[in-house]
Amino acid sequence: MIYLNSRLVSDKMANVSVYDHGFLYGDGIYETLCVYNGKVFMLDQHVERLFRSASLIRLSIRKSPYMIKKALYATLKANRHKDAVVRITVSRGAGPTGLDPKLCSKPTFVIFSKKFSGYPSRYYQKGVSIAIVSTRRNFSRSLDPQIKSLNFLNNILAKIEAEDKGAFEAIMLNHRNFLAEGTVSNIFFVRDNALFTPAVKVGILDGITRKIIIDLANEAGIKVKEGYFRLNDIYESQEIFISNTTMEIMPVSKVDDTKIKAPGKITVLLQGAYKKKVSTYIKERVSNEHK
Repeated sequence: MIYLNSRLVSDKMANVSVYDHGFLYGDGIYETLCVYNGKVFMLDQHVERLFRSASLIRLSIRKSPYMIKKALYATLKANRHKDAVVRITVSRGAGPTGLDPKLCSKPTFVIFSKKFSGYPSRYYQKGVSIAIVSTRRNFSRSLDPQIKSLNFLNNILAKIEAEDKGAFEAIMLNHRNFLAEGTVSNIFFVRDNALFTPAVKVGILDGITRKIIIDLANEAGIKVKEGYFRLNDIYESQEIFISNTTMEIMPVSKVDDTKIKAPGKITVLLQGAYKKKVSTYIKERVSNEHK
């Protein structure tokens, strides 16, 4: 079952117009959320970011945060999903061809969910490979990285490069050759027992999982540095991992031709802390429901 605009419909009936500006121009936004034991992790933060993205492209969602959360849980219930990935998509809507947002009178709102039990365990046990690609991250003054945009061609081109190199994920540099982020992930590396990650000002999305990891590292007494880093910084690191909502903390065993020990001790420590964070969050939500 798919939640389309204002109601649940079967996937065969979930049709979007060929004149939808999300389809024609990539004019829209989205959020991907993880569901554990029937509870959506960091729901408030994801919905808040959805509205931030909407405001940055002057898109009116026309639903309150409460309505979105209610629709999301209705979708999960209809599909009987307990452990799942949910995506919320809002496009500008259908209208005549042309770039003027005023051509679209009503946004298209979609929620769908699918069962998800995580990535293969070998990825976490042995690590994955990443490749530094030639495709540069969009210049922030051309397309603000704080917008979770439907326009993903920049990331897709980078992903194609990674696949050509046999890598799991691509890592892009910004226009000044500073380390930025992956196609769907943030990147962290460890040197001298400190944790490093590109600063938001480099031109990256301020990932929700990224923030959790930084907070967990600080709580564990691990020095964290957000900054501007070059390729040598990552090639010479002792540990590397990438992160996002679904992969959580994914160890990296190879960058281009450089092999990295995976998973390293700080990576393992943060993986455990993240799992505990999720477990505590879900238990608190269940407990609040029973009060």
